[in-house]
Amino acid sequence: MVDSVSSSTAATSGGFAQALGGNKSLGREAFLKLLVAQLKNQDPLKPQDNSAFVAELAQFSSLEQTMGINDRLDLLSAQSQGLQNSQVTSLVGKLATVRGSLITSDGKGVGVPVAFSLDGNTEKTTVTIRDAGGNTVRTIDLGERAEGLTQITWDGRDDAGNIQPAGTYSVAIQATGDTGAPVAVSQETKGTVQAVSFDKGYPVLHLNTGVSVPVADLLKVDSPPNTSKP
Repeated sequence: MVDSVSSSTAATSGGFAQALGGNKSLGREAFLKLLVAQLKNQDPLKPQDNSAFVAELAQFSSLEQTMGINDRLDLLSAQSQGLQNSQVTSLVGKLATVRGSLITSDGKGVGVPVAFSLDGNTEKTTVTIRDAGGNTVRTIDLGERAEGLTQITWDGRDDAGNIQPAGTYSVAIQATGDTGAPVAVSQETKGTVQAVSFDKGYPVLHLNTGVSVPVADLLKVDSPPNTSKP
């Protein structure tokens, strides 16, 4: 008799393993397979009592409700993401200020705005502008600066006064306080939004300056400058 019970227990375990199919995550179909396997392989001398059976049915009902809630939440999430993406595409053609360290020069000596924010007052502030090859073309010593936003204009020339070719340049800020300790800097750049992509799983803004940043780095949006002639 003991062998019979042991054999039944082993069969039950085997039925559970077969129903799970190596997957430890229970879904609706797996739960039903387990329930049927349990009923088939239970010890005939000790059948499952009614309360335990009802409890398992209650678990199945709870599983059904949870799966339904998850499906509805997934649908709401997809609808919400679609609405957000639609709103982001409205930024195309707008002038955007974003976090970033790249600027673009037209190669004509026209001033290029450079902006950054300081987390504290500085004793020494230096702006270094490098070309695409990483070569330093201009170093600007700003001296002492107050905490907050700093805006300057680079004239598109190197330290010798030569106009630099059109292209994208990087801006690095070195800022130190009166004790010589570094002061944190947040850099900004501007450009017109030409396109928005979603292939990375989140919206990415592509500016006419060649800069691409996630929409989370967007700081400000302005209407594009009016270039029409009267």
